[in-house]
Amino acid sequence: MSAPPPPGGPGLFLAFEGGDGAGKSTQVGLLAEAYESAGREVVLTRQPGGTELGARLRDLVLHGQAMSARAEALIFAADKAQHVAEVVRPAMARGAVVITDRYTDSSVAYQGAGRDLSHDEVHGIQMWAVGGLVPDLTVVLDITAEEGRRRRGVVHDRLEREPDGFHEAVRAHFLAMAAGDPGRYVVVDGSRPAEQIHESVRAGLEAKGVAPA
Repeated sequence: MSAPPPPGGPGLFLAFEGGDGAGKSTQVGLLAEAYESAGREVVLTRQPGGTELGARLRDLVLHGQAMSARAEALIFAADKAQHVAEVVRPAMARGAVVITDRYTDSSVAYQGAGRDLSHDEVHGIQMWAVGGLVPDLTVVLDITAEEGRRRRGVVHDRLEREPDGFHEAVRAHFLAMAAGDPGRYVVVDGSRPAEQIHESVRAGLEAKGVAPA
């Protein structure tokens, strides 16, 4: 006899990606409210920093001393390994909607393109770290490097301090990943007001069959 479905329906894993200043945190919150209104348990998290270990790794990689590109990539991978084991898989197993602010695509874009490491090598490390777990859908909020810099204002960490060329390379890599797998990505213009962006996100999720009921 097959096991009954988890409470609230099967687990769902959604990721928001995009450059610094794209408004991911705002959209994560709005989408969480929509799923909760539909009666689903929602688990909000972020990477790096979604666990106690992750918070320490986040501080190390974003605010610590300068490090090599490979060391940076490995620290981000360690954060994701712990995040998936401690937060994502258990929540999905009980039928929750997990929404994360960044996931493996950020590492591939930031370290694979921005740091000019091999895309395939960084992707391989990330997939090994998370045991092959990919989101059911990834929303890419697209903004220019110039707009991201304007929104960020005061610079907070090492990656935000990188020049516009770095951030444009990251942006281009996000868009290339989305173009290469359109069934798993929704690209949304992140330069508009938050409510308009949210409506576009909802429309994209509906087209994929995973929108809040």
